[in-house]
Amino acid sequence: MQQSLNPWITHPATADGADTAAPEAHVPAQAVINGPLRGMVEPDAADRLGRRTIAGSAALWVAGAHGGSGESRIADLIGGARVTGHCWPVLHDGSRPRVLLVCRADIRGLTAAQGALTQWASGAAPALDLLGLAVLADAPGKTPKPLRDFATIVSGGAPRSWTLPWVEAWRHADSTTAPSAREFQRFITDLAALATGSTPGTTH
Repeated sequence: MQQSLNPWITHPATADGADTAAPEAHVPAQAVINGPLRGMVEPDAADRLGRRTIAGSAALWVAGAHGGSGESRIADLIGGARVTGHCWPVLHDGSRPRVLLVCRADIRGLTAAQGALTQWASGAAPALDLLGLAVLADAPGKTPKPLRDFATIVSGGAPRSWTLPWVEAWRHADSTTAPSAREFQRFITDLAALATGSTPGTTH
């Protein structure tokens, strides 16, 4: 199948030097899929993310697609965020939560994220506003090309996606300080805007 016909692939970015004039909160452009799709088949039960009723409130709920996804690390970086314990959140008060899905960039993590996104796109997930998918590096150095390619396919199934680099300091200290990498700084700014509903204009 040609990539151009695959609805899970985001539209290619234009190569017109847009990075040079990127605003402070750029927010990744929305993908082809930005909500549940009619006719999408839900995944097998083993590939679905569970759901859990949660008390309290949060500006953003961070749902890890699998154990070791970095759910807690990401929630610590974003003001007003809470973790869901690797489940889709169902809020006690019946309100519609804003959710960020998180996974690692290895085959296990990406496959788990793909199952969760398929579940969401099929309408089998509880009612929620999925803001996007954050893919965290699973090891130092450059991610192998087959995994990068698979991550592109999986990320195309989310409304937005962010690819975040390895943080060596997290191996040695239980730090909640935001990494200085530009990708993290931009990601945190994006999520703060999206979580409060004050979405700035998107860039491509």
